[in-house]
Amino acid sequence: MKNIHDFEFWFVVGSQHLYGPNALATVKENALQMVQELATDPAFPCQIKFGGLVTTLDEVTNVMNDANHDPHCAGVITWMHTFSPSKMWIQGLSLLNKPYLHLNTQFNRRIPYDTIDMDFMNLHQSAHGDREHGFLSARLRKPRKIIAGYWRDAAMRQRIADWMRSAVGVAVSRSLKVARFGDNMREVAVTEGDKVEAQRKFGWSVNTWGVGEFVEQVNAVTDQQIAVKMGEYKDKYIIATDQVDAIRYQAKMETALETFLTQGGFGAYTDTFEDLYGLEQLPGLATQNLMSKGFGFGAEGDWKSAALLQIMKTMAQGLEAGVTFMEDYTYDLEQGNELVLGAHMLEICPSIAADKPRIHVDALGIGGKAAPARLIFDGKAGPAILVTMIDLGNRFRMIVHDIEACQPLSPMPNLPVARVMWKPMPDLITGSEGWILSGGAHHSIFSYALAAEHLRDWAEMMQIEFIHINASTSVNSLKQQLITNEVYWKLRE
Repeated sequence: MKNIHDFEFWFVVGSQHLYGPNALATVKENALQMVQELATDPAFPCQIKFGGLVTTLDEVTNVMNDANHDPHCAGVITWMHTFSPSKMWIQGLSLLNKPYLHLNTQFNRRIPYDTIDMDFMNLHQSAHGDREHGFLSARLRKPRKIIAGYWRDAAMRQRIADWMRSAVGVAVSRSLKVARFGDNMREVAVTEGDKVEAQRKFGWSVNTWGVGEFVEQVNAVTDQQIAVKMGEYKDKYIIATDQVDAIRYQAKMETALETFLTQGGFGAYTDTFEDLYGLEQLPGLATQNLMSKGFGFGAEGDWKSAALLQIMKTMAQGLEAGVTFMEDYTYDLEQGNELVLGAHMLEICPSIAADKPRIHVDALGIGGKAAPARLIFDGKAGPAILVTMIDLGNRFRMIVHDIEACQPLSPMPNLPVARVMWKPMPDLITGSEGWILSGGAHHSIFSYALAAEHLRDWAEMMQIEFIHINASTSVNSLKQQLITNEVYWKLRE
């Protein structure tokens, strides 16, 4: 997984020569001070770099071209300290293909009422300059994030930091490779999709490798490599079984998977219980431990979930709690306290565990293979989101659902899977009807660390449809939104 701290954002300041060289010197001095303060604030997950003071068409165009071609640059932040005539920005903004944040702020917090004069007004007119800049972006139909406020305020900085995480998700997406071992689960519709369009739209390279090729790598794993992996398991988890050979086989599969993925530059992978040729078990513990290291995963060949999980894990680096592959399994329909129990056969990431996970070995019931080792735990309580991506044929749609995770109402001693229980917003009936109405998949990405706004920004940067089911959602209003969206996206074809 790429390190979020390696990405940088260029802070580009706009002005013009109308006010003379002394004014421009002050503009640059103010901008450098802002960048220095922002760059040392631990609230930001990425580096902030001064991208320059631009005052001409050529300067704007050059800096935008440079940003496009710098692999470390994940986005551009613009701010108009004075009035920057925006016709000079047309070519540069038209060329820019990185996420773009328009910051509407000013260097000084307060107006110096006793001393303010025309020199001060000409120099500190972000309220003027940012409106000119905003018009030009609107005229170009340029996707961008707009954040207004005072640059020293913690709330404003947090909004910038959140946007940065979304922009990093775009950078990761554009170079993401997904390995599929086997195909989709047979006859399942929602895990299908247009891989060519996904690569054009998101940058995902999704290809298939035969399970037999993976088996060859599993068989090549040495006893010494298995011992190292077993030591890792003992440090991280509670071994609650005496079936050590089953755990050793998971260690063998994980070692082979990690080697294959790392050497091939893959950030995510899928498998399916319907294609386990030559394997003794379905990867369970192996996949769970790999997810905890940042790899994306999708069960039953679900490459869209695998890609989305890897992107969201990178976006969430440094935040508390976790992100995991998830599936809605069953309901508790106690009237007035309706809840969902989420789980999967094996593959839930331990990053969401409330307590130290336990390794068990239990029969799977499907796949026709030996009982696989897996981690068992309950998820934490707290606010979270579910995220899914579907292919509607003419477009991709992202659906985000706000939920409140809770402790299970009672122990489940006979259920040998990792699990989490939650209340959908605004309630189970409305939330479930909204999810199903929107076409939401049975697979999703569950996250305590990220919020809907992170994914909204990502979807806007990628120019895809976004649906948010939350505490204020009603089924009728959602129906109307979906009808309106259908018209809008048809017009864009």
